[in-house]
Parts: sequence; C-alpha cells; structure tokens
Amino acid sequence: LNMKGMSQALHFGQRVHDNGWGMFTTFLQYKLAEQGKKLIKIDKWFPSSKTCSCCGRVKESLSLSERTFRCECGFESDRDVNAAINIKHEGMKRLAIV
Repeated sequence: LNMKGMSQALHFGQRVHDNGWGMFTTFLQYKLAEQGKKLIKIDKWFPSSKTCSCCGRVKESLSLSERTFRCECGFESDRDVNAAINIKHEGMKRLAIV
C-alpha cells in the first residue's frame, strides 16, 4: 500500500501516518523469519487487476466501477479475486527467483 499517497490523495492526513505501517511490516517479516518463511513484496504498479489470471493477457484499461473481470479468453471472475490470484502467482515467481 502507498501510505504516503493515501494520506495526500484521500485527505486522511496524520491518521494514515500514525498507523505504524512500517512497524507492522517489520514485525510481520520478523515473525515469518522465525517460522522459516519470507515476506515477498510485490511492486505497487504490478497490474494485478488488469491481468487475466487464466491466460495472462493484460487489459489496456479497467475502470473502478467494473467489479467483474472479463477476458477475451472467456475467463470471468470477481475483480478482487482475479487480482488476488495474480498477486499470489507473482509472489510465487519471485520466491522461485530468490
């Protein structure tokens, strides 16, 4: 999440900065390391919502009002579920590289 951008764009101001996001990710990384696991960070510009999790085709545009992802290959899914699948696949790719 882009906490700095959220604080500026959404007028949340200091409330967003006070949430301790950096501390949360540090603790999460520490706890995962204790269990022999890794925290994989995905780039905030990764097109998870615009990419078909079935065929990999990336849409040119996808408005926020479109709640169902539909691809030319026939795949159809909830937009957020499709994005979650893509984030999982990208994390698995990065884990294999590391």
